[in-house]
Amino acid sequence: MDSCIFARISFLHMKKLILISALIITQLGFAQKDNTRGYKVKVGEQSPQFSFSLIDGTPVTNETLKGKVVVLQFTASWCGVCRKEMPHLEKEVWQRFKNDDFLLIGIDLKEEPEKVKRFVEQMKVTYPIGIDVHGYNFESFTIPNAGVTRNIVLDKNGEIIFLSRLYEIKEFQHMIEVIDAELKKV
Repeated sequence: MDSCIFARISFLHMKKLILISALIITQLGFAQKDNTRGYKVKVGEQSPQFSFSLIDGTPVTNETLKGKVVVLQFTASWCGVCRKEMPHLEKEVWQRFKNDDFLLIGIDLKEEPEKVKRFVEQMKVTYPIGIDVHGYNFESFTIPNAGVTRNIVLDKNGEIIFLSRLYEIKEFQHMIEVIDAELKKV
């Protein structure tokens, strides 16, 4: 009798294990097929229209950024990867290129101004920060429910020349090379 119960329990555990494995494999297959990384825009396309204000109230639109190479960094105070990346953006991107025809703008996603100000102070970044109050600007670049920690690099005409997701050192270094090369163009 005990061996029958043991066999029955083992069979149920095996069925659960097979079901869980099938679900994981299905999800991995989907992730591998989704090479958009959550973007609905592509490199080579013109940037969607956007409009937001910096913390100091300065309005920012596509038109106000023409003539500069721009990095739009979508971020949020609750995002651990954003917090990991921001010191690198400050030191390796903003401090390096800020005196060129370049602008790095952090765009906080859906947080209150006071919270964003505290976040900026904690992170000790000096590049301009704006707030995407309702997330409309973010959603013009991404598919629904996409995660933050994204850098979108625009050329001087507003064309998308680089897209990143999360913080990965090799990709980050490649972004710096793209910015540098774009700034060297006449």
